[in-house]
Amino acid sequence: MVTIEGPLSVKEVCDLFKLQRIDVIKKLMNFGIMNVNQRLPLEVVIKIAEEYKYTVKVLTAEAESQMAEEADDHSKMVPRPPIVTIMGHVDHGKTSLLDAIRKTNVVESEDGGITQHIGAYQVDLPGSGQRITFLDTPGHEAFTQMRAHGSKVTDIAILVVSADDGVQPQTIEAIDHAIAAEIPIIVAINKIDKPGANIDNVKKQLAEHGLVPEDWGGDTVCVEVSAKQRINIDGLLEMILLVSEMRSLKADPTRKAVGAVIESRLDKGFGPVATILIQKGTLQVGDPVIVGCTCGKVRSMANARGEKMARAIPSTPVEITGLDEVPQAGDKLKVVTSEKVAREIATHRQIAMREERMKLKKHISLSELFSEIQNGKVKDLNIIIKGDVAGSIIALSDSLKKLSNDKVRVNVIHNNVGAITENDILLAAASNALIIGFRVRPSALAEKLAETEKVDVKVYRIIYDAIDQIQQAMVGMYDPTYKEVVLGRAEVRQVFKISHIGTIGGCQVKDGKITRDATIRVVRDGIEIYEGKLKSLKRFKDDAKEVTNGLECGIGMDKFNDIKEGDILEAFEMQEVKPSEMSGQAQSKENRR
Repeated sequence: MVTIEGPLSVKEVCDLFKLQRIDVIKKLMNFGIMNVNQRLPLEVVIKIAEEYKYTVKVLTAEAESQMAEEADDHSKMVPRPPIVTIMGHVDHGKTSLLDAIRKTNVVESEDGGITQHIGAYQVDLPGSGQRITFLDTPGHEAFTQMRAHGSKVTDIAILVVSADDGVQPQTIEAIDHAIAAEIPIIVAINKIDKPGANIDNVKKQLAEHGLVPEDWGGDTVCVEVSAKQRINIDGLLEMILLVSEMRSLKADPTRKAVGAVIESRLDKGFGPVATILIQKGTLQVGDPVIVGCTCGKVRSMANARGEKMARAIPSTPVEITGLDEVPQAGDKLKVVTSEKVAREIATHRQIAMREERMKLKKHISLSELFSEIQNGKVKDLNIIIKGDVAGSIIALSDSLKKLSNDKVRVNVIHNNVGAITENDILLAAASNALIIGFRVRPSALAEKLAETEKVDVKVYRIIYDAIDQIQQAMVGMYDPTYKEVVLGRAEVRQVFKISHIGTIGGCQVKDGKITRDATIRVVRDGIEIYEGKLKSLKRFKDDAKEVTNGLECGIGMDKFNDIKEGDILEAFEMQEVKPSEMSGQAQSKENRR
C-alpha cells in the first residue's frame, strides 16, 4: 500500500511505484495526457497504481473538518447590498430591463435575444451611494435548475411579466422558486408602452397564483415599467432599496469568505475562470479556496467591468482565476487555512466522484435507441455533455434527466466545460454513452476516434434541439433527414486586414478540401464561435472553387471578421439520408438543427 496526499508529478509517480519514466509517459498518452510536465490528477495516479497492483490510500486528515461552517460574529455585522435575481418567462424582457438599469447593451450579445448564461452585475445608484447586485437568469423551462441556484443566493426576486402576454408557465416556475427560497417578490410589469398591454389582466393572473397586488389589498409590490422606453426604472430601484431596508441585510466582512459559483468557463489565457458571488466574509487575492471538487489559490480577481480587485466584500460578484479545474455552476466556494488542506478536500471529493463513474457500462447510437427500447435491451441511457459554459451544461443535464420514463432512465454520467476530447470518446465507449456537445466541437483526433469506437457524437447550438431529438428517439419519432459531412479543415496561419474587403485568413488545408459553396464554421480552442458561408476562397490572387489537402489559400467569411491565428476552419455540408427504419411508427420529420 502507498499513501498519497494529492496530485503528483511524473517523477514522483516513478519514484513511488518504482517505474521507468518512459513507461509512465506511455500510460499517460493512453489516458490522453500529452503534457507530462503538469501534476497528474489523483484519479490518473490511482489508475496507474491499480495497473501495477498497488493499493492507494489518500490522506484526508484535516479535510472535511475544515469545511464546518464558521459562526457569524453578530457584533461585526454590517449592512450589505441586496442581491436581486431577475426572473420570468422567456422574451418578457428580463435582460432588457437589466440593460435599462445598467444603461448598456447586453441583450444583443445573446443568441436570438435569449439569455443562455447566468450573468452577475453590481450597479451603483447615483446620488444615494448605495449598490444593488443583480443576477440575470435565463427564462426558459430548461433553466429551472439554474434559477434554483439563483434563488438560493438571492435576497429579492424581480418577477418580470409582460403586460401584453401575462403570466406564462415559466413565470409560475419562477414564482415557485422564489416562494421556496422564502424571498420577497417584486413584480415588474414590463412593456406597458405596447398597444396590447393589459395591466389589470396581469394583476388578475398574479392574484390567481398567490401574488395579490398592494392596490388590490394584498402585499405584493407591483411596479409598471417599460425597459425599452426606460419608463419608471427609478421607481423600481426605489422599491428594491425599500424592501432591502425592511429585511435589514447584513454580513460579517471579517470572517473567511463563503460564496457561490454563478458561472464558469475555460479561458485560453487564464485557464479556469469562475464568477463567484461572495455571500459572507471577504475574499482576497492569495486566499486558498475549495470550490466543489476543485481547489486553488485566488490568483486574480476582477469585477463585472473587468477592473482588477484585491478584495471582494459580501454581495460582490467577481471573476476569479487560479483554480485547478473549471467548477460547476452552483458549487460553493470556501476559503480554507492552506493550499494543502484545499488539495486534501478536493482529492477526497474527486475520489468519491471517481467511484461513482466506476459503476458505468458500454455504447449506443441515437438512431438505434428506439429499436433497442422496443426490444427491451435499453434500461439506462448514458449521456456525456460538453459545453462552452457550465450554466448551459447544468440546464441541459437537468432537462435530459427529466425525460426518464418507465422504460428508460436517462443518466448524465459526465459533464464538463470545453471541447469534446479523446478522453470523452473513450469514456463514452467504455460506458455505452452518447456524447452531446453544446456550442463546442470534437477535435479532429476525437472525431476519428469516435468513428473507430462507434461512439455517437451530436452537437447543437440551441439547447432545446438537443432535448427534442433525444425525446423523439425515446418515443420512436427520431428520424434524421440530413447528416453533416465534414469536407475538410484548414488552419489559419496569418491574418490580413484589407480595407473595403474585411479580414482574410491565410490558411493551409490540413485535411480534406475546402470548397467555395460549403458552409464554414470557425473553431477556436475547441469551441465553435461562428458558422456561416464563405465570402471568398482564393489561391494566390485567383478565385478557387476548391482547395485540397496541403495547399495554401486565402479565406474570407461572410459577416465575420474576428479571424485569429490558430483558428480551425471546418468546411461541411448537409447531405440527405434515407429515413432510419426504427419502427413502423417512425415518421419523416424536418431536420431541426
